[in-house]
Amino acid sequence: MPGRLQNPGGGDQPRRKGDPLVLRVSRRTLWVGSAAVPLHNVTWVDAFRLSHDWGRAFSRLVLWLVLAVIVYAAINYASAGDVEQNGNGGLVLIVVAICVFVVIRELIASAKPVLVVEMNSGSRVVVTLPSMDELREIAGQIVYAIDHPEAEFTAIVRQFHNNSTNNYGPVVNMNNGRGNTGFKL
Repeated sequence: MPGRLQNPGGGDQPRRKGDPLVLRVSRRTLWVGSAAVPLHNVTWVDAFRLSHDWGRAFSRLVLWLVLAVIVYAAINYASAGDVEQNGNGGLVLIVVAICVFVVIRELIASAKPVLVVEMNSGSRVVVTLPSMDELREIAGQIVYAIDHPEAEFTAIVRQFHNNSTNNYGPVVNMNNGRGNTGFKL
């Protein structure tokens, strides 16, 4: 159907966190998926590694410890009728090891390389790739394209959503603004 906007990643399904996304500069416009940003509105471009999310890791640790205490109490209650009590030191050690593993995994997963493109309105496009070098190269290409209208390039990146920000539309994070309703795609 002509004129109907579709998700370039696959029909009319909504984008999910981590989906591949086409980032392209063409005719002085930065395209991030189906969202278009005029290059003259870009005020800041940077590729960096997000810091570890200690709060989320700590909340996961508390959740796992609470679940472990509940399971441990249930096991002890069920075996309370036994005449012979075996030491549960091994079980406690396993539970603590699992909790430490979960926290370390959460901390490693929370430090992701990201490319942030900020517009003069305060809106931000945040994408990610596993390689910091690739993100820096893309940032350099965007900055070069701002002063060179003939510059064009295309890159495949991954969509990034930080759960602590307001996400309107499929890609662009918009903050502040009066009566801002986001993109209607």
